[in-house]
Amino acid sequence: MSIPGVTNNAQASAAAAANAANAASSSSSNSSSASSTAASAAAAASVAALSVNDFLTLMTAQLQNQDPTQPLDPSTFVTQLAQFGTVSGIDAMQTSLSSLSSTLLSNQALSSASLVGHSVMTQASSAQYTSGQSLTGAVQAASGTSGVTINITNANGTLVQQLSLGASSGMTQFTWDGSTLAGTQAPSGTYNVQAVADVNGVASAPTVYLSGTVSSVSLGSRGSGITLNTPQLGSVALANVTQVD
Repeated sequence: MSIPGVTNNAQASAAAAANAANAASSSSSNSSSASSTAASAAAAASVAALSVNDFLTLMTAQLQNQDPTQPLDPSTFVTQLAQFGTVSGIDAMQTSLSSLSSTLLSNQALSSASLVGHSVMTQASSAQYTSGQSLTGAVQAASGTSGVTINITNANGTLVQQLSLGASSGMTQFTWDGSTLAGTQAPSGTYNVQAVADVNGVASAPTVYLSGTVSSVSLGSRGSGITLNTPQLGSVALANVTQVD
């Protein structure tokens, strides 16, 4: 004989107990999954930190302790060993190239030191002039140039002197002795140099190159290159030098 009220209560208690058990099982499963994920990540980090020697030691130990009835697949170890070897080879090559680059840069710096006292020419539009001295340069005139005019202006933009080079083609050099249009000597300071060429009746602006005397040589930070220091042009990258006298 069943009692309805008692039976319903028992069924409700059983259902609640089952739900609690399921929740506990789900929580345990999630916790186990999270732990497994963390363990896998840790293992991956440990493997990434292994060297080739560590890998060989582990491979030897695993082969010695393997189950004879279920031998390990050697191709897996060979593939992993090849990957380790490739990475090690790349690291060694990068180290060698870095060392070679440093050596070449040092040799270049020593060779560039011999340029001290020499005149170098580079593309520029202004220079520091010292009164009583001369300023030299060149223009790259195009074929068919019937005349080139060099305009020299001071820091205020005032025209100080004009030099006429006449008909020319290719690299044509010029020298300013510091004289002005008024017949006086120009004071020391920064002067701008601009060229205007007449090419087949059309005005153009050829490239201007100016000269400076090398006073010292600098090695760039982090091996960025060689810099030649001049009082006329300031710092000039060795790679930008077009002529050495």
